[in-house]
Amino acid sequence: MTGRVTQRRGQALTEYIIIVVIVALAAIAIVSIFSDTIREKFAGAVEELGGDSAAKDAAMDISSHQYLKDLDRDGARNR
Repeated sequence: MTGRVTQRRGQALTEYIIIVVIVALAAIAIVSIFSDTIREKFAGAVEELGGDSAAKDAAMDISSHQYLKDLDRDGARNR
């Protein structure tokens, strides 16, 4: 009887882990699909809040994919 309870707990934990992995993969997919739009919205919000419009224009000059390709391993951007 004790073995069955332990087995069911392990099964439930495995199911929760699978659900968490699926949700994480979905979140990554959504962020990668909408990354340019999200960046554009944040840049517009920063400009409206009194930020530097030149920084917004510089951020919008290239796509997210190209920006990520230009990053060094340490995170510094190659120009």
